[in-house]
Amino acid sequence: MKAVVHAGHGHVRVEEVADPRLCAATDAIVRVRRAAVCGTDLHVLHHPDAVPRGFVLGHEFVGEVVERGDQVRAHELGDVVVGADYTACGHCWWCRRGDHWQCAQRRFFGTGSLFGPPLAGAQAELVRVPHADTVLVGLPDGISLDSAVLLGDTVATGYAALRRAALAPGETVAVLGGGPVGQVTSLVAQACGAGVVVVVEPVADRRAVAAREGALTAAPADARDVVDGVTDGRGADVVVDAVGGSRGLALALDLVRRRGRVASVGVPEETVELPAARVFTSELGFSFAVGDVMRDAGALLALVRAGTLDPSAIATDEIGIDDAAEAYRRMTERLTLKTLIRL
Repeated sequence: MKAVVHAGHGHVRVEEVADPRLCAATDAIVRVRRAAVCGTDLHVLHHPDAVPRGFVLGHEFVGEVVERGDQVRAHELGDVVVGADYTACGHCWWCRRGDHWQCAQRRFFGTGSLFGPPLAGAQAELVRVPHADTVLVGLPDGISLDSAVLLGDTVATGYAALRRAALAPGETVAVLGGGPVGQVTSLVAQACGAGVVVVVEPVADRRAVAAREGALTAAPADARDVVDGVTDGRGADVVVDAVGGSRGLALALDLVRRRGRVASVGVPEETVELPAARVFTSELGFSFAVGDVMRDAGALLALVRAGTLDPSAIATDEIGIDDAAEAYRRMTERLTLKTLIRL
């Protein structure tokens, strides 16, 4: 089969690799119909110790079940399914709570050993899915493949941040970062009843996308003025940091109101200074969140099916798998926002 693989030195290429096989009775094989290129995919290219050359990349996918193990009960052959970006057993203490990311059997598609034992990715014609009954979500009629492919990671991440921050209807949300996760977080916040959403992003083209989709926008230097203008100077009720690192934290703390909440889904630095006295005095809530479509599929599918949320609005390029290397280059250079791969 064809697959996008790590070619070393920050590069990818398309190669013929062996078809995946069932390894356990709870596995399924999915024929991929859409995959997507994610910022995490760009990140893993620079970790040669964890992601070796030739390793199949990608973790956002939707497709058709073409083979299943004897213990797969939730999905029939021919079912169209959305894949979560990582696996979980579905029956441990953490999974029963809906905390699938904490499962001891977690494996993240296409990221080598960065987040658990290696598991070949989904930017390929076929992908093996462990714990298929838990990891795969059936796709109802009326939802396009272009929207569905973003549910497993990008949409689930934005929703998890807002859920963790306990967004209430009518509240003001500031989203730091106009990349795919930031854009989708803005869409989800609007779908969940936010009063005003402000997307803070330095790149003008990305601000234009956010504005087209209903958000106010600001460059980082102007963010406080814009947020103050819609909150009578209080600051945002909720800030979602989709950038990460010390700069994201500093800006989030500058924009959030007293007793407001900050949720971070950006890739963090190893250590970041926290102004604990200020956080204490202002009674701020601060948390991190990881997307979990296994837990939140019901809500996300309902929003998309009702037409309240259209994740495909952020897809700016759609390619065949043979053009994957060019798609990675364009995303690395910020020439495109989100690329979908047709298979």
